[in-house]
Amino acid sequence: MASITGPQRLRDKVCIVTGSSSGVGRAIALAYAREGGLLVCADLTPQARPEVSAERAVNTDELIRQNCGRAIFVQTDVSKAAGVENLVRQAVAEYGRLDVLVNNAGISLEASRAPTKIHETPEDVWDTTMAVNVKSIFLGCKLAIAQMLRQDVSPSGDRGWIINTSSVFGLVGGYYIRELPVSDLCSLRSFLLIDVWWTASYCASKGAVSNLTRQVALDYAESRIHCNAICPGYTETAIFVNTIKHHDGDEIREKHPLRGIGSPEDLVGAAIFLASDEARWITGVCLPVDGGYIMQ
Repeated sequence: MASITGPQRLRDKVCIVTGSSSGVGRAIALAYAREGGLLVCADLTPQARPEVSAERAVNTDELIRQNCGRAIFVQTDVSKAAGVENLVRQAVAEYGRLDVLVNNAGISLEASRAPTKIHETPEDVWDTTMAVNVKSIFLGCKLAIAQMLRQDVSPSGDRGWIINTSSVFGLVGGYYIRELPVSDLCSLRSFLLIDVWWTASYCASKGAVSNLTRQVALDYAESRIHCNAICPGYTETAIFVNTIKHHDGDEIREKHPLRGIGSPEDLVGAAIFLASDEARWITGVCLPVDGGYIMQ
């Protein structure tokens, strides 16, 4: 992480980032610190997930402080109301207010197992996915907005910014076609499908995140609280490491018109913009950052 220099688009904004110890959450937290944000890093543990070993050298909050930024870590189970309530309370106790919430924490249990259709999906997979991916967004919005409504407006006239991490699979289903070198009966084609994976609980959870984002944006627009979502495509995180244990990584890379897989840093620009005063006329947007994946 570079030292804290640059345009400081989030200068003195108090920012909670959930799921901050690894992947996209870590990249956003570090970027917000570079932009002058005051960070509250939240996760189950301060250490990064083991699948991406390079992230485990220094914890996110420690790295921010090493580079002259301000950050605290709050251990948080985002699926529990008491945990999220404590998170908001600790942010206000440390910095006096809350300006930005990045509801980023999430899981994909289906990424770490062989694909199953909905009739084969275990109930506990559904329940856990909904608790972590959807209830956490509900709790984060509920408790952060309650605080934002209590505090003075920011110099821009806004009360707060919420950025939810959804997914391209919160906009489309997880259906994937792979071309195979075969011929049809008329010998006019040299390709056919099929490779499909099934992610019923993950797609349902991210669809809920996308539409909840729109509803929160409508409900609190008059209060000048912005709520938007980022919808990543396949990204080089621990989830992707698990995904390619069951699916061909090269095939996934070829499916993106821009080719390859996104990195957590590819999400950073959108996250900064949507938390900044530059986005004062934007709310209710579900923004794909996906290398063109959903254009097809």
